Amino acid sequence: MGKIIFYEDRNFQGRSYECSSDCADMHSYFSRCNSIRVDSGYWVVYEKPSYMGYQYILNRGEYPDYQRWMGFNDCIGSCRLIPPYRGSYRVRVYERPDFGGQMMEFTDDCPNVYDRFRYRDIFSCNVMEGYWIFYEHPNYRGRQYFLRPGEYRRFSDWGALNSAIGSFRRIMDFY
Repeated sequence: MGKIIFYEDRNFQGRSYECSSDCADMHSYFSRCNSIRVDSGYWVVYEKPSYMGYQYILNRGEYPDYQRWMGFNDCIGSCRLIPPYRGSYRVRVYERPDFGGQMMEFTDDCPNVYDRFRYRDIFSCNVMEGYWIFYEHPNYRGRQYFLRPGEYRRFSDWGALNSAIGSFRRIMDFY
């Protein structure tokens, strides 16, 4: 259903590795990654093995160097295919850990969390329906975090180092 190709060098040169499913440790296939081609599907690409470190959400297209996918470096350690989803979208965000404090429910994209929620930080959330991408800064910029349905009691549960979330949006209509 999905296909992604990783290349060691820029502009799709050097050794390559083709992947069509989740891979928890890619270090045995290449030592660095400087370009990626996504033939189909949406993918979460992680800086470190075991789905850790910086996250990059990529859709169909060509990324001739790591800056094109907003990469901080040429390290890719694992990847995960985002399964297709065609249902409703619903997420609840909270101003405190463990679903405490003010709560607001969203069913659509939010380009600026502060404008809608009046808080600059999201400490916990409950993804009730759909797949979502949280961004560190407003207008879908900065570090990215992939969230599937489930409870996230603190920001570290979705892989963040702090609670700063400036925007978020749904992953939809991609297959």
